[in-house]
Amino acid sequence: MAIISTRSLVQSDPMNSSSASPSPPPSEILPAASDDLGSQLSTPSTIEKSSASNPSPQVVAAKSNKSKKSVLQPSITDEDRSQPDEKLRPQRLTDYIGQKELKEILLIAIQAAQSRKESLDHLLLYGPPGLGKTTLSLILAAEMGVSCKITSAPALERPRDIVGVLMGLQPGDVLFIDEIHRLPRVTEEILYPAMEDFRVEVTVGKGQSARTRNLTLHPFTLVGATTRVGALSSPLRDRFGLVERLRFYDWDELTQVVLRTAGILKSTVTADGALEIAKRARGTPRIANRLLKRVRDYAQVREKAMVTAEVAAESLELLHVDPRGLDWTDRRLLSVMIENFQGGPVGLETLAAATGEDAQTIEEVYEPYLLQIGYLQRTPRGRVTTPAAWSHLGYPVLLSKPLFSSGVEHKIP
Repeated sequence: MAIISTRSLVQSDPMNSSSASPSPPPSEILPAASDDLGSQLSTPSTIEKSSASNPSPQVVAAKSNKSKKSVLQPSITDEDRSQPDEKLRPQRLTDYIGQKELKEILLIAIQAAQSRKESLDHLLLYGPPGLGKTTLSLILAAEMGVSCKITSAPALERPRDIVGVLMGLQPGDVLFIDEIHRLPRVTEEILYPAMEDFRVEVTVGKGQSARTRNLTLHPFTLVGATTRVGALSSPLRDRFGLVERLRFYDWDELTQVVLRTAGILKSTVTADGALEIAKRARGTPRIANRLLKRVRDYAQVREKAMVTAEVAAESLELLHVDPRGLDWTDRRLLSVMIENFQGGPVGLETLAAATGEDAQTIEEVYEPYLLQIGYLQRTPRGRVTTPAAWSHLGYPVLLSKPLFSSGVEHKIP
């Protein structure tokens, strides 16, 4: 594309056509049609020389705009990359908080691979979002002393996309594919020989002249991450040597995460303040870090010297995050079920119409956590709130007649 555009600029420039020095003939700019790819790649130097001797107004304007952009938009330096927000991810397995059993398994696998001087076995990580799957892949690469290439399944739509990524890997590199359950079937089948034999099959030509070539790959480690391990096909799932699940964090682990992040962000947080944030983080480090940043903003604007439990509670209440991590929409769903439907059972579409929320959003975003903490139940007749939800929202705990055959309401003391 650069060859064609540069040539059109030189030929269409009226200043060049009227100048004493004629432009170089086309044979000096573009290679002959019979030239190979290597000669075509060497022609830009000729173009640069010709365009430098007779710069067109368009080229001069482009250089002027480029110089302005370089002044207004400086390039990113190593100092910019070392900002505190870029250091929130731990760099070593010993710095990774939580997932004790998984860390021990990975440490054994790393030491065994290093002693044999081999690449690490392929690893599949699954679990809810925000638990550190991407961070673990970066840590594995750092522990093995190799690079980590990060991509996502939707970005590998065409077969040539995954082939290009695989061919660019160096020996021992880690390839991290997020949402791997969304890989197209054709792309998934290309991964089968790549994972087992470190080779890819490429079809060259069309029709009767088509032939298949085997391209050898460097040994690499594929780390797949997914929130829906059941959506993976059995052939792909069985090719992973390690299949591990990430669990939710407890309060003590989240407190350590908050204190570590606070130190990186240079924010003073007490142990009680970190615990208050951890209780509202829904067992997820990503949510804990997000809440910490909002609490830090509140403390800075209100001129608080440090983040205590009281400061953390005040700021999170301002954000409508209660002590169990429920936000305004979570509480509204439960309140509508209790006030309008006596706690249920109520159908999903009815609940969506009553709250004004999308049914899919309720089912995929809000219900999982309510089910996890025991505030909601799914029954064949619909959704039902539990006594714990009634008590948390301050309602008198009543179990209505749909749950009892006698039809009499029973009050729980």
